[in-house]
Parts: sequence; structure tokens; C-alpha cells
Amino acid sequence: MPDTLLIIEDEPLLGSELREEFAEAGWDTVLAVDLAQAERLLFAGNLDPLVVLSDMNLPDGNAMDLLEKVRAKKGVPGEWIFLTAYGGVPESVRALKLGAFDFLEKPCEPERLQLVVAGAARSARAQRRLHDEERACGSRYTPAAFIGRSPAAQEMREMLQRLARVPFSALVITGETGTGKGLAARILHHGGPRAAGPLVEVNCAALPHELMEAELFGHEAGAFTGAKGRRRGLIEQASGGTLFLDEIGELELDLQAKLLKAIEDRRVRRVGGDRELEVDLQVIAATNHDLESRVAQGAFRADLFHRLAVFRLAVPPLRSRKEDLEDMLPLFIGEFNARSGQRVARVPPTVWRRLAAYAWPGNVRELRNLVERCVLLADGPVFPERWLNLGDAPASVRPPDAAMADGDRLCLPLDGSLGLDEMERLILSEALARNADNVSLTARVLGTTREKLRYRVQKYGLKTSD
Repeated sequence: MPDTLLIIEDEPLLGSELREEFAEAGWDTVLAVDLAQAERLLFAGNLDPLVVLSDMNLPDGNAMDLLEKVRAKKGVPGEWIFLTAYGGVPESVRALKLGAFDFLEKPCEPERLQLVVAGAARSARAQRRLHDEERACGSRYTPAAFIGRSPAAQEMREMLQRLARVPFSALVITGETGTGKGLAARILHHGGPRAAGPLVEVNCAALPHELMEAELFGHEAGAFTGAKGRRRGLIEQASGGTLFLDEIGELELDLQAKLLKAIEDRRVRRVGGDRELEVDLQVIAATNHDLESRVAQGAFRADLFHRLAVFRLAVPPLRSRKEDLEDMLPLFIGEFNARSGQRVARVPPTVWRRLAAYAWPGNVRELRNLVERCVLLADGPVFPERWLNLGDAPASVRPPDAAMADGDRLCLPLDGSLGLDEMERLILSEALARNADNVSLTARVLGTTREKLRYRVQKYGLKTSD
């Protein structure tokens, strides 16, 4: 279907020539001879042109007045190009301020006009694509996207709905890995007052310390080896919207101090730069650590924690709301059916029982991965039990003692009855039990750090003495 070009021109000969010329180039051209006719087409006729090519001065007024009216009433009005025989600086300045794509003086060479209209079409398509993506995100990321019938899920939806209405400056989301902290952050952004601005996501654990500062704050050309050009930092890119700092507990102390200053002052200085740039953003931080404990240990700055924790939102683990499996499982099955062309429709009672009995250390992410695996490997409409890999196989499949202790050894079956996470959980549980549930002592025995062990203890919900 050809794109629509609206031509507003009061000279009959020129208007006809433009209409025929652009129709031959593949446009669906519509001609209006004055502003009143153009306004009827745009509003009463619901005409949605990709590009508008308009004379500036028409018998019934100035076309920039119509552009101003269209900008106020229509979300994505397309690009406007103005033609005039009496061009001046004030008119061109006003046209550009109103968002016109270009301002050309008559007579304009046909080749140049074709190039300008083609450029305006590319710009308009890009704007519409961005608008459609924003609208899709706005409808997808609502509080209702946090699925579940449990009291914990209902409370989360209520909190998300309430927080989305508040223009908060900073918020901390806590919860175990895979519970949906990222989903909560997107709901708060797309449902809040900054939905029209960008959402910039940063995983603080994904980049080495040497690169993180340049990523967050940007850099000038030549600031360090390999910095060939200027780069806007992620904080600067998030201005007008939301900065989502995932795994904030992994950020190094020196970067925590610089981040605090940027949030407090609403200014950033690029690496190697000599001036500060203003930023306006809200900050959402997420962590699976207990930040208050890390503050007490000196691993996290107290001033940054209190600056971020204006509001706190705790996402509950899946094991505390297992009744929500009844809502999540059909949804994920439908999603992966659509992606893979499968037709899985029935979940056997034995599958439901095993899902309900499982501890879900990986939470909703683990459930989603499980459903993807089972749907892709299904041979028919029945959800296959054999691909669950939950580590809790029935007695007929799983040996009576899945993990058998023998002195200082722990024997684990490699017959597929235990998954990797379940093996790790059993090893840690046995090691803690042999060391009186003392994390520090167990960490030394296992040759790891206390922090790494505590992370896994929290991940699997194990009990400790400290």
C-alpha cells in the first residue's frame, strides 16, 4: 500500500504538476487548494499522510498555523515541508521550531524536492515506528503484567499501580534472582509520568570496573586509550526518562560515590570532559543482595543506599506464591506455542503435583525456561513430564537416596534425576550441616568467599546460624 502525500497548494497548475509527479514516484497523492480543505481532510476525513508538502501562504491563512493545530491534536502527524516564494528568517525559524522537516524557497528543482520528500518519509517512518513501540510497551507493561492470584501477587500489583502514579526520584527493588525485578522496573517506567522518555537499563555486574565509568558517564575523544570519539554516557542518555540499575550491589565503591553525586546534583561530567551536563531522570535500582547488610559490612555506601531507597519494593519469590503457577503456566505455554508452532494444551495432574512440590530456586525465570524446554520437545498436545528436570523425580525413577553421604564424600546420581541447581543446593545444604550452619566456616571449607556463599544460600533459601 503506497504512502500518502498531502499537497497543499493554491496554484492549480503547480498543484496538479506536483500531484502527478509524486504519483508517478509511487505516492498516494491528495491535493488541497486551501487550509480549510486541508483541515477537513486531516480532521474530519481522518487523513493520515506520511508527508505534507505545503505552500506557506495560502488564500485563507498561513500553513504554519495549521501545522501548530495538527501538532496539538495528533500524536504522530508525519513530516511537513514548506514551500514559499517569500521566504525569510523569521518564517523559517518558526517552521523549524514547530518541527517542520524543511523550509524550501520556490522555485525548487524537482530532483532536490524528490530527495527532500524521500528524506522526510524516512524520518516519518522512524517516528511512527518509535511511537508504535512506545504504545506497545505501554499496553504490555501495566501492573496487570505481574501475573498471579495469590495475596502476594495482588499486593505487588497494588503497589506497582500506586507507585506508577507517583513522580518518585529513586526506588530500590529487592528480590531473589528471577523473581521479576526487571518486569517491575518496566511497569513503573511505562506506566508512570516518564513513559514518553527513554528507559535505559544497566547491568552493573556485566561490565568490568574499568569500562563501567565510561559507560555510565560517557567520555570525550582521547580521554583514554581507544576513546576515538565522543560518547554519551548511559546516565546522559536516560535524561527525561528512567535509569534502571540492575544488580546495583555489584557496583564498586568509587563508582558508587560518583553515581551518588550525579543523582544528587543532577549533573554528569564525561570522562576527560571539562564541563558538567544537566540531567533529569528517575532512578530505579534492583538487587538480590541485602543492601542494609552490605552497608553494615562496608561493601555499599550508606549515603547512596539512603538516596536510592526513597521507596522500597520487595518482589516475592515464587515458592511463596505457588498458587500463581495456575496462571503463569498456561500463559507461558501459549507464548511458546505461538513461537514454535506447537499445540500443547493439556497439563497432566502429575505435572501439576511436581510443579507444586518444587522449591523454585530460580523463581519465575526458571519456570519460563522449563516451559520453553517442555513445549519445544513436546510430541503432541500433552505437556511432557519427562523434560521437567526438576530433580524431584517420582520414586519409580529416582533412587531412594538421591544424595548419599559417605564420610567426607557426598555421592550424587548422574542419571538425570537431579538438575544442576538441585545438586548445588544439596552440596551446600550438606556442607552447612557439617559446619553447624556457619557461613564463614563453610566458605573456607569449600574454598570460596563468604559473599559468594551467602548469595547461594539466599538463592536456595537455606538456613544458617548467622
